Amino acid sequence: MDTRASSQGRRRSAGARFPLWFAVTESVRAALGSIRAHAFRSFLTTLGIVIGVASVIGMVSIIQGLSAAIGQELEGLGSNAVTVQSYTPLEDRLQGRLARLTVEDLDLISYRIGGIESITPIMYIQNGQTQVRYGSQTTVARVLGTTYSFQNIGQYYSQYGRFLSDSDNRSRRRVAVVAEQVRQDLALPDNPVGEFIQINGEWLRIIGLPEPKGEILGQALDNRVLVPFSTMVSMQGNQRSPDIQIQLTIADPDEMDTVVELIARLLRSAHDLDPDEDDDFRIQTAEQLRSTFDSILNTVTVVMAGIVGISLLVGGIGIMNIMLVSVTERTREIGICKAIGAKRHHILLQFLLEALVLCLLGGFVGLAIGYGIGAAAASFIPGFPAAHTPLWAVALAIGFSAIVGVVFGILPAAKAANLDPISSLRYE
Repeated sequence: MDTRASSQGRRRSAGARFPLWFAVTESVRAALGSIRAHAFRSFLTTLGIVIGVASVIGMVSIIQGLSAAIGQELEGLGSNAVTVQSYTPLEDRLQGRLARLTVEDLDLISYRIGGIESITPIMYIQNGQTQVRYGSQTTVARVLGTTYSFQNIGQYYSQYGRFLSDSDNRSRRRVAVVAEQVRQDLALPDNPVGEFIQINGEWLRIIGLPEPKGEILGQALDNRVLVPFSTMVSMQGNQRSPDIQIQLTIADPDEMDTVVELIARLLRSAHDLDPDEDDDFRIQTAEQLRSTFDSILNTVTVVMAGIVGISLLVGGIGIMNIMLVSVTERTREIGICKAIGAKRHHILLQFLLEALVLCLLGGFVGLAIGYGIGAAAASFIPGFPAAHTPLWAVALAIGFSAIVGVVFGILPAAKAANLDPISSLRYE
C-alpha cells in the first residue's frame, strides 16, 4: 500500500515538474536554439518550403490583381448592358454560309421585347479597321455606324461639339464623331469640330470629340470614328443585307435573364431554326464575361497551385529527413531527458514543434518573397495591373506550411518519443 502511494506520488511530482505549457514553451525555445545552432542547415532544409510558398503567393497575387483589374474594366460596360451578334461555326464559314443579324432583327427586339431602356445597331466597315485621312495625315481606326442611343449605352460624353443625333441618321448626313486617339494620330486641333476627314473616299465633317475612355479588356475605345448608321449603310454600297451588331441596356438589371431568354426565343423563331439546331447568334452580358474570366483565372490558379504544391511536398520530405538526422544526433540527450522524468508526449511534442517552427519560418519567409515577386513582376510589365494578395491566400500558404510541418514531423517525433532511455544513454 505504501509502495503504491509512493509510486503515485512520484508520478504526480514528475507531472508537476513538466506541465504542458512549460513543455510547449521549452520545446519552442529548444527548437529555435537548434535552428540557430545549425542556421545554414536549417536554411537549406526550409528552402523547399520557401520556394513553394513564394511561388504560390507570387502567382496568386498576380492572378488576383489581373482579376480585380478585369472586374473594374467590366464595370465600365455596365451591369445592364447586352450585346447580340451573329455567330457562324467554322465549318459553315468554310462553305461560305454566314449568319447575319439584320435591321429586321433589331426592329423585332425593339417592338416585341419589353423592359429595354436603350437599343442601337452597330455596323462596322471592313471589320472595323479602315484608313482615315486628314490632310497629309493617315491613320487606321475602328469605324462604326450607330445611332444616338449609343451615347447612353457606350457612356460617351462630349468634350467638344455633340454626339450623333436622330436627324443625322434620318438624313444620312456625312458627319462623324472622332475619339481622342484618332485626333492625336491625325494631328487634329484640340477642338476638331468643323474639320473634315476622309474615309474610303467619303468626306465627313467632325461634329464632336468625346471624353477619353481608355481601354476595356485590351480593346482601345479611343481609336474609334462613329458615323450615323444610315450613312454607314450608304457608304457600304451594294451590300444588300449587312451584318449588324445589336447593343442594348435593360431598365431593370434583375430582369436580365428573362429579357435575354426572350431575345433568344424571338431570334430563333425569326431565323426559322429547328429545335435541334444551334443558335446562329450570341447574346453576351457583362456578367457572363465576368463569370468566364473568373472561371479561366480560377482554373489557372488551381492548376498552378497543384504544380507548386509539389515543391512543398519536396520541402516536407527534406524536413522529415533532417529531423530524423536530428533525432539520431540527439539520442543521448533524449535518454537524459527521459531519465530525469520527461514523458513520451514531452519528447514527441519537442520534436514535432521543432519541425513545425521550421516550416512556419519557411512559410513566413516565402510569404515575404512571394509578395515581392508579385509586386516586381506587375511593375515590370507595362500596363499590367498591380499585384493583389488576398488574405485567404496568406492564410492558405501559412496553414499549408503548418500542415506540412505536422505531417512530416510526426514520424521523426514518434521515433524520438519511442527510444528506450537506457539504450539512448549508452548511445555513442
